[in-house]
Amino acid sequence: MGIAELLREVDGSGEFGVWLGRLDGVPVFEHAAERTHYAASTMKLPVAMAMLRKIEAGELTLDQPVTVHNDFASAAGGRFGVNPDEDEAPATWTKLGTPVPLGWLASEMITRSSNLATDLVLEQVGVDAAHAVLAEYGPGDSAIRRGIDDAAAQRAGISNTMSPAGLAGVLVAVGNQKDDYLRDLLAGNQWNGEIPALLPTGTRVEHKNGWDTRIRHDGGIVRPPDADPFVLVVCTTSDLPDSEAQNLIAAIALEAWNHRHDLEAIR
Repeated sequence: MGIAELLREVDGSGEFGVWLGRLDGVPVFEHAAERTHYAASTMKLPVAMAMLRKIEAGELTLDQPVTVHNDFASAAGGRFGVNPDEDEAPATWTKLGTPVPLGWLASEMITRSSNLATDLVLEQVGVDAAHAVLAEYGPGDSAIRRGIDDAAAQRAGISNTMSPAGLAGVLVAVGNQKDDYLRDLLAGNQWNGEIPALLPTGTRVEHKNGWDTRIRHDGGIVRPPDADPFVLVVCTTSDLPDSEAQNLIAAIALEAWNHRHDLEAIR
């Protein structure tokens, strides 16, 4: 079943977007690729890229200490904290009040999708710097405007948005970097229920996913051992049960994999 057929199977149950192409940034298949969705944890990738830019500029270092705390400036004014019950990465919480290296927080942010680690890194980087990365590489209206769990900002309509084309643009930039640091973090992602799920065991997938109520996204660089790498992003905002949304993304990834030698023939 081609990607278009897979999408027709879920027509009417929500909004679905797909971007598929190679590391030259040219898409071979798009479906509603510039329509934005709530970004969820996909925003953590531009945050990591902004951090690396500041490291290259000499403004930050991976080994600099950051004291773990849970009190942040809200984009709407005032302060907010991350909800520990909605953070599925416990390690950062065990370090409250303790200095840890910025690089350790970046690893927790990407490999385990820690919300608390994300807001600590974002505090060092700045929202504007993270948004600038997304604006540079991601076409359209994708935006980073606030930290994770900034409820006051959310109520004020200040949100993080991501389109498949936007996330794909960032991934293409990551895939063409000379340094493997961020690609290795993405390859170490511990949450693998979407793009990697149906691919052959051991396939290197450098990806960042995100999920929330009605939200399930994944975007990554797939590196087959016998073909050129390809970039796939699938964003879903729907009434599908979460497991079905995951299965949809996995099925789309498998279809792309099956056409890896002739990606342009994808349907």
